[in-house]
Amino acid sequence: MTALPIIVGMGGINAAGRTSFHQGFRRIVLDKLTQSARQETFLGLATLMNLVRYQDGQLVTSDGESIEKEQIETRFGEQIKAGTLIRKIESNHFDVDATHWQQKLTIKGSDDTGLRFTCKKRDLPTPVPSSWQVTEVDSKLVTVIVPDQLEIKHDSYRDNPIKAAGQFPTGFDPATMYNSRYQPRGLQATIFAATDAVRSTGLDWHTVMNSVRPDQIGTYSASIAGQMNDEGFGGLIRARMKGERVSTKQLALGLNTMSTDFINAYVTGSVGTAFSTSGACATFLYNLRSAVNDIQAGRIRVAIVASVECALTPEVIEGFGTMGALANEEGLKKLDNSDEVDYRRTSRPFGENCGFTIGEGAQVAILMDDELALSLGAQVMGSVVDVFVNADGIKKSITAPGPGNYITMAKSVALAEQIAGSEALRERSFILAHGSSTPQNRVTESLIYHKVAEAFAIDNWKVAAPKAYVGHTIAPASGDQLAMALGVFSHNIMPGITTIDSVADDVYSEHLDIRTQHYECGELDIAFINSKGFGGNNATATVFSPKQTMKLLAKRYNDDVLASYQQKYMVTQQAQSRYQQAADLGQYQLIYRFGEGQIDESELVISKDALSIPGFDNDILLTGNNQYTDLS
Repeated sequence: MTALPIIVGMGGINAAGRTSFHQGFRRIVLDKLTQSARQETFLGLATLMNLVRYQDGQLVTSDGESIEKEQIETRFGEQIKAGTLIRKIESNHFDVDATHWQQKLTIKGSDDTGLRFTCKKRDLPTPVPSSWQVTEVDSKLVTVIVPDQLEIKHDSYRDNPIKAAGQFPTGFDPATMYNSRYQPRGLQATIFAATDAVRSTGLDWHTVMNSVRPDQIGTYSASIAGQMNDEGFGGLIRARMKGERVSTKQLALGLNTMSTDFINAYVTGSVGTAFSTSGACATFLYNLRSAVNDIQAGRIRVAIVASVECALTPEVIEGFGTMGALANEEGLKKLDNSDEVDYRRTSRPFGENCGFTIGEGAQVAILMDDELALSLGAQVMGSVVDVFVNADGIKKSITAPGPGNYITMAKSVALAEQIAGSEALRERSFILAHGSSTPQNRVTESLIYHKVAEAFAIDNWKVAAPKAYVGHTIAPASGDQLAMALGVFSHNIMPGITTIDSVADDVYSEHLDIRTQHYECGELDIAFINSKGFGGNNATATVFSPKQTMKLLAKRYNDDVLASYQQKYMVTQQAQSRYQQAADLGQYQLIYRFGEGQIDESELVISKDALSIPGFDNDILLTGNNQYTDLS
């Protein structure tokens, strides 16, 4: 019997807001919410953005003025909307209107005597060029004559043609929520996202950890670029070129595996599987696939699947921009035949577009095998029945698309039909498209959906594209898609692509339902999370709704087991409600166990059959791992 991987919690942060309890999803479909859900969303965003705080039992503004929840939208609604989703890059990242760079300058002396200047002796280059004439002025100063020309670099500023990004909500600063110790922004976001995910489950994490053997817990996470801020690789690479020193932390904290390490070391305390793999834009799905496979095989019973990318730096943006991958001001003005740019609409999946919009984000999903999820009374948010990964074969351009995504989509759809049936597939499934917003992607990706739809007799296949709102967060992009899928399952609202006026003429839309407005879609059973990454990193996940998942579980478990589960789940719901209320009030209480509960290795107990670790109720079994009994 193959274990079914159940999604029991999800947390994180992107340009739409907090992931838990679908806050980010709600921000996207704000105008379709009920009044109570709308108020709840504005409250959660107001505290996240530090516009409102909970103090002494009441809500107060940053000026200390008391405010009621019902007043937040009237007072701060426009500010909250303006400070979320894709927008002009804010100055805490860098100044897009005056982006700093080093410009080359060649200088010569104004006469035949050469170029003469005075400098500190310690600032002379090593070695001093042989043509330079150096004369000491005193013990610290020297006069230098350069007979020929001298090339220098000096501070300069340029108008950056790429000005928009999907940024964390304005005012959100995870560094202030715990003792972040000059950690890169991506790792700060990881701590927030992992805490949000763990607390969203409504389960006591100590109980979860001790419900299984210590080696039956796994953490699967990665970035692509690594941590490119000054505290990570960005500072490491730039330091000497800027005349600064490299710090002791920049190399280690810059690694793209560090989100895995931070979750284990500072949030969960896991000693189980640690896994990191990068697959360009499919990185979250690559790690999800490994977790799902391990759960299906029985190697893992609890999986924390994550990804983070906070790479809104001039260098990364210029790299993508030079490739022609990012939407720039000139291209957007041409599209709109206007001298003004609407930064909200820079990302236009399946419409007339000119490139993608980069974003920052951190997403964490928590999965369990079906037996453990039921025994603990965990919320069944959905299930991931499988994730398919395929490459593109021989290429000319490494960034060009290929056949791999046809394979992943076709396999995912075929599996969904085999398990849930043809009617569920044709009537109640939808696609979370990669939807990067490039002219090439809108054609190639839509053609895949068109051909798969024809093969499986699907018409009016619903398509959503999160990147229209949060941008392309690169590594965690498919995590953003999963978060939106869970939001659709929960609210029965399908996000339209409101950043486009209409579907582009070259999009293969005959079998697709791509709308420009949000709409009520009714209960849906199946979501396909699709990702097309640079280099041929293609992945598609088949995700079932909570209702469809419970239908499957009803076939595997008897009524007594399911009734017992429902009793336990009522307790879980109460704990979830308490966290949701606290989080909406900005009371996140981030988990950061720096040095807390370290394991004393001298107290490990090892026998021939088992290994006992202090702090864990269950032993790690050393026997039963032999898969080669026929060879033994």
